[in-house]
Amino acid sequence: MGIDTTILFNALFGLIQPTHLMYLTIGTVLGLLVGILPGLGGVAGLSILLPFVFGMDESHALAMMIGLLAPTTTSDTFPSVLMGIPGTSGSQATVVDGFPLSKKGEGARALGAAFTASLFGGVFGALVLTGAVFAARPIILAMGFGEQIMLIILALSMVGMLTGDNALKGLATCGVGLIIGMIGVEPHGAFRLTFGSTYLSDGIPIVIVGLGMFALPEIIELLRRQQTIAEGGVLGRGWKQGFLDAIKHKWIVLRCSGIGCLIGALPGLGGSVVDWIAYGHIIQTSKDRSNFGKGDIRGVLAPESANNAKEGGALIPTLLFGIPGSGSMAILLAGFILIGIEPGTEMITTKLHLTYTIIWSLAIANVIGAGLCLVLAPHIAKLTTIRYALLAPFMIVLIFFAAFQSNRIWTDLFMLLGMGTLGVFMKRFGWSRPALLIGFFLSTRVETKLYQSVQVYGADFLLRPIVIVLLLLTIGSIYVAARFSPSRDKKYVEDSPNSTRRKNPQMIFTCIFILMALVVFFDGFRYGTLGKIFPIFIGGVTTLMLLGVLYQQYTAKAPSSILYDAELTIESDHSEWYYIGWILAYFAMMGLVGFAYGSMAFIAIFTAYKVGESVMRNALLGVGAVVFLMVMALFLTLEYPPGLLQTLVELPWWLGGLQ
Repeated sequence: MGIDTTILFNALFGLIQPTHLMYLTIGTVLGLLVGILPGLGGVAGLSILLPFVFGMDESHALAMMIGLLAPTTTSDTFPSVLMGIPGTSGSQATVVDGFPLSKKGEGARALGAAFTASLFGGVFGALVLTGAVFAARPIILAMGFGEQIMLIILALSMVGMLTGDNALKGLATCGVGLIIGMIGVEPHGAFRLTFGSTYLSDGIPIVIVGLGMFALPEIIELLRRQQTIAEGGVLGRGWKQGFLDAIKHKWIVLRCSGIGCLIGALPGLGGSVVDWIAYGHIIQTSKDRSNFGKGDIRGVLAPESANNAKEGGALIPTLLFGIPGSGSMAILLAGFILIGIEPGTEMITTKLHLTYTIIWSLAIANVIGAGLCLVLAPHIAKLTTIRYALLAPFMIVLIFFAAFQSNRIWTDLFMLLGMGTLGVFMKRFGWSRPALLIGFFLSTRVETKLYQSVQVYGADFLLRPIVIVLLLLTIGSIYVAARFSPSRDKKYVEDSPNSTRRKNPQMIFTCIFILMALVVFFDGFRYGTLGKIFPIFIGGVTTLMLLGVLYQQYTAKAPSSILYDAELTIESDHSEWYYIGWILAYFAMMGLVGFAYGSMAFIAIFTAYKVGESVMRNALLGVGAVVFLMVMALFLTLEYPPGLLQTLVELPWWLGGLQ
């Protein structure tokens, strides 16, 4: 079957209609903003957007979600080049040569080259996705329940082995994600791990897990490091030169775009890895390496082209098999389900037009994103001079607002605080947060496919040819990842987070995970024959892996990848508990005066204490938050959680008043 050009161009024609184009542009602008603001990123941005796409037309929602996702890795170049702070985890390598260029007065050149490479990489990724849709069609149609579960297990093994420095910790984190995903109703209708809570009976919303794992930890770390101000936000010179650099080094851009697509398509290798792989490739293949790290434009072109191309690659397993290639793709899949789209066979048969809508959206959003970055660059550069302590409280309020959309009750906010605290310490102790999020999302799918396979084929599903091939690939991938792991021969020193000093905090954290796994293991015996297979197996295997981690941590006599505590090297006046305390104070304010007024008080007090200066300005910032929440309440018909004030004083419902 070839490419159906009629459907292809019909999808393009539909997308360039004013309404569709409007949604795509809105998503693209939001994606640019998410990339510019350090601490957010694709996962947090999509998590915030999901409540707004519920009930929308499928094509409009897709345009908006892909529009947000595509340019995030374009606009994150601004803080990387101008501030030396990665806008997202995928722009870390850009800092190495981009920031030195900015300090030389060639920030515009670095940005011009980056945007040109990003544009090409994004369009290249869309083209690769187009070809993959049809090349993979026979494989998709040959997939039964047994093949699907083995494909998911292969993906999970790759995610666990390839995210983070230590494979055992990565695999164990996947297990923890699967465990958290078990909370709620199991496939046979029994409630599991709810501990009598009505809230947990439907499981933890993925929006809350995504925001807790990625948004709050990043914001707290940036506040602690206080890396927030760029000197003057001056772009310097060289826009045209940057464009010409991309043309001159076109083969670098093309090669690294190919690398980005390939890495993006492999679950667990995207995100923060692809830019370093591309950067390493360009260093290894260059004859003159003397200027790398000092402001070499090739060091900007390589990671930026790979970064944007990876989105097209990551959409291949996401669309065709329902397997997220990264944390942001897990949230995107949740968005698909929210608007009634089931990834897999449908995407190349009955809903092929939506697949083309996604492809065109990816290409056009990259063009719009790169264009807007070029046009608005002088103004965006000034945005990077704003102190992060002014932005952070707004971002915290926005994150809690997004979490509240899950069930619109107080428990959403408490659950976000819990998941956010977990995310903070996972980041501190070097546990892979993408692995947990992907494991969480795939948990229900793995269990459902397992039961379907057993019911349809019995144990014989393990003897099906494709299942055997996938099983061998899984074993092979684990062996290769362990044998050729980049950290295998890496030398660690005492003056690093991998030090043997103060091992107790990270060992206590590992013990908490072990306790979780044991609870699931023993709880599994309460269910029927099929209902007990998954929790007993996952709980048992995860416990064994975590005990292996704990043993290695306890017996480690020299720095190694199994040890990690960022607290050993971070320079900060306050611990993570200090800022978690601020969030608890925010909860106290909400309890007294409700969500809207509590947010106003939190922003005003936080900025007054952390930034100081004008009292009037701080008060106006708080009032601005109330106005925003009021508009959102009217637009979305929201009733915010009330506080003590609302029980004593009659207020409008959109300010938390009781109805």
